[in-house]
Amino acid sequence: MNKNIILCGVGGQGTVLASKLIAAAAMKKGLSVMGAETIGMAQRGGSVFSHIRIGKGCLSPMIAQGTADVILGFEPGEAVRMLPYLKKSGQAVVSARGIMPVTAALSGAAYKSEKMLAYLEKQVEHLLVVDTEKACRDIGSPKVLNILLLGAAAHSGALGLSDEDIKEVIKEHVPEKFHDMNLRALAYTHPDTP
Repeated sequence: MNKNIILCGVGGQGTVLASKLIAAAAMKKGLSVMGAETIGMAQRGGSVFSHIRIGKGCLSPMIAQGTADVILGFEPGEAVRMLPYLKKSGQAVVSARGIMPVTAALSGAAYKSEKMLAYLEKQVEHLLVVDTEKACRDIGSPKVLNILLLGAAAHSGALGLSDEDIKEVIKEHVPEKFHDMNLRALAYTHPDTP
């Protein structure tokens, strides 16, 4: 299995943890993993993105434009910004909830997540939009957005990792007091899965 995965969002959404969980799950399966993160603006609500490359033959952690198999967009505008990396047959799994980027807030520019989602619908053949706002309310915490998107992506087959693969690494890398909440988030988009 070879996969190029990009995760993108804004600071505080759990993008970095999600990338670490994907990498850990792939390594547990004996797969080679390379990754790179940009997190400098994370504490200021700025852009955060990770490149994860899984499989043989990866010589660089950076994903070239037009070669990503998957984009996990924690925020619609950030998913639009990373869209040039997605290959034509690639899949995007995106949160429906928009967060105004710091740059738009500082410039006074209007920002509407609905426009970003409409653009993604026109540009991405394989798009899965997750109502993370409702899901976070149902689960009782806004801090599970990352696991909601991981669950949706794993269940769709986009990651090449199963729900069970992600569940195992959550139990190993997330403090025990958060296991139940995160496991409910993992299963939320497909409650029929045992």
